Amino acid sequence: MFTKVERLISSRNLRPKKKEGFLKIISIFSFLGIMLGVAILIIVMSVMNGFKTELTNKILGLNPHIVIQPNGLNINEEYISKIKNNFKDISVSKTYSGEGIIINNNQAKGIIFKGVNNKEKKIKIFLEKNIVSGDINKFKKNYVFIGSELAFNLNLNEGDRINLMSSAFVATPLGSLPKQENFRIAGIFNTGFVEFDQNIIFLTSEDALSIFDKNTKDQNLEIYLNDPLKANVYKKEIEKLNQNYFIYTWSDLNKSFFSALKVERNVMFIILTLIIIVAAFNIISGLTILIKNKTKEIAILKTLGLNNTSIKKSFFLTGFTIGFFATITGIILGILFSSNIEKVRIFLSTVFKLEIFPSDIYFLEKLPSEINLYSIFIIFILSMLVSAIASYIPARHVTKMKTFRALKYE
Repeated sequence: MFTKVERLISSRNLRPKKKEGFLKIISIFSFLGIMLGVAILIIVMSVMNGFKTELTNKILGLNPHIVIQPNGLNINEEYISKIKNNFKDISVSKTYSGEGIIINNNQAKGIIFKGVNNKEKKIKIFLEKNIVSGDINKFKKNYVFIGSELAFNLNLNEGDRINLMSSAFVATPLGSLPKQENFRIAGIFNTGFVEFDQNIIFLTSEDALSIFDKNTKDQNLEIYLNDPLKANVYKKEIEKLNQNYFIYTWSDLNKSFFSALKVERNVMFIILTLIIIVAAFNIISGLTILIKNKTKEIAILKTLGLNNTSIKKSFFLTGFTIGFFATITGIILGILFSSNIEKVRIFLSTVFKLEIFPSDIYFLEKLPSEINLYSIFIIFILSMLVSAIASYIPARHVTKMKTFRALKYE
């Protein structure tokens, strides 16, 4: 693609003389600008990808993939059997959830009571995976599992007794009062998702129905899939079995959240791409000055028989080489930084005594990062394209130079 002469001219252009120190400075700034632009773009995209993946995994791990609400009707066993027969790779369980208050000594907090089947395989796997203290075998009637953040805030431990108050009312001689029941803590779990760990209590389905004064016909049907990303496909098929129930998926509940995350990611990509574009202007200005300074040399090369195309290609290669090596260096730097971003966060937090990435705001205990090869490839192509355009613009002006004017007074 490039001849030996063209590569030789390009390499000499990349090593300016001492009197051309200004060109060297421009070349260095061009290199650093593109390198930092690419590195920052990779780091930000990796963090955004990490956020999406981590939050998706947390949401999928904590919530059912499809929920069927009775909508005033009873979800009978015939309907459940029909679902199980049509979809062999799913797990089905009946649950009931509602809002209430946990009371301990003089402290109270509004939370969500989630009544589950303690024999359900998915529930057992979830608790076994995230339990930090307690015994899963104790999870039975009048026993509950609470999150680590909730336990910390209310100073609770395994075996403590707590009082739960629901939104259901019972008639008493003093009038209607919220229904309350006492429970013992069977264990404490920690998912790493702060919002969940401080706002959820697991209790058995029987206890949940009792405290909310409900019966089995009020229970929801929760479905877990082997591939949660196909939830919407399964939802459409399940809706065909009975149109009377209200059905929604985990993605329906979090649609606005993931849409906002996607928009933010795209906007960040566009904004940070401007860093590379701005850096590319240094290539244009540097090559323009270089060509102006090399007018006499270019005229001599033309006189010796080198055609305009070869000269143009040699100067194009000069700018493109800067862009190429800056991009490669930026990719390496970005990958290294993204791979160790949590260590960097801890280091900066320790040295400067700053709370970087507070878990109570971002819902995650550590800064997530996921290196995506496809994103890196797109960034590489984009950087190369910008570098190529920035190199071509000044290089094409070489063909317009008049040889006789450059050598007129030589």
